[in-house]
Amino acid sequence: MRFMILLKSDESNDSGRAPTEAELTEMAKFNEEMVGAGILLTGEGLAPSSQGARVKLSNGSATVTDGPFTEAKELIAGFWMIEVPSLEEALSWVKRVPGPDQEIEVRRVLEAEDFGEAFTPELQEKEAKMRAAAAERTDG
Repeated sequence: MRFMILLKSDESNDSGRAPTEAELTEMAKFNEEMVGAGILLTGEGLAPSSQGARVKLSNGSATVTDGPFTEAKELIAGFWMIEVPSLEEALSWVKRVPGPDQEIEVRRVLEAEDFGEAFTPELQEKEAKMRAAAAERTDG
């Protein structure tokens, strides 16, 4: 099963404060442990909300609001995508995330079988081709 681990933002990291060398070293060590365990698919930190935007889609129109956003606790600071056999194993890794007090959300990534009969073989084939094209773009 794939899980997305979402690191919640706070005022400190949404202010644009760069991590210290010690914090980066500690996070790199944790990432290396996940790579060594064969579970890390990808992971990234995100720029502060001041460098982003929110888009609200409604009735065929789009409203764009530039950051920063006032509620930093509702923002995402970064993420990992891991593949482990169960939620319990995902949680065991999350409990080891280095750094200060923080809130972390863990969500299972939906797979084809989660969509039932509505995800027809034709749609699955189309999805597989799209994913292969995207992977080729990022690998090449």
